[in-house]
Amino acid sequence: MSSVSDLFAKAPAVPLAEALRPATLDEVIGQPHLLGAGKPLRLAFEARKLHSLILWGPPGVGKTTLARLMVDAFDAEFVALSAVFSGVKDIREAVARAEATVAQTGRATILFVDEVHRFNKAQQDAFLPYVESGLLTLVGATTENPSFEVISALLSRASVYVLNPLSDDEMGCCSRGPAGVRCKD
Repeated sequence: MSSVSDLFAKAPAVPLAEALRPATLDEVIGQPHLLGAGKPLRLAFEARKLHSLILWGPPGVGKTTLARLMVDAFDAEFVALSAVFSGVKDIREAVARAEATVAQTGRATILFVDEVHRFNKAQQDAFLPYVESGLLTLVGATTENPSFEVISALLSRASVYVLNPLSDDEMGCCSRGPAGVRCKD
């Protein structure tokens, strides 16, 4: 019989969500209205047309995954900030990094702001000129309606994409799950 400590000794080094994160756009489950053939985000990826955008949807629907997939698809530098823990100083550092990247490699920089709705007006204003100039491509992720939480100047420079909750089918749910557990009918 194994002990509890043996159980934790076998725990993966990375969180499960990270270990299962899709590596390509074709591995992403759900969001057919955005990622299906001929749909807006699919077309942007295929055409390699990077543009500022805000991904709005509930937790666990792929907002961060889509942002990370853009790095390879658009051959861009990736700077990630969490609006919960970041401030204007962090935005300035991201701008400096983007300026260095474009000077050294000519590559674009994606500024991924998780929980973008948590940045106040002054913080959002701090990166607005760099989004306007094209130095930064903003990819914001939010669970809140961006119309009420993101300043209008940023909204006018970004496309807003609504991500839907995953369906039972997309989650791989069946009438009889593992160990006899029933999923929603």
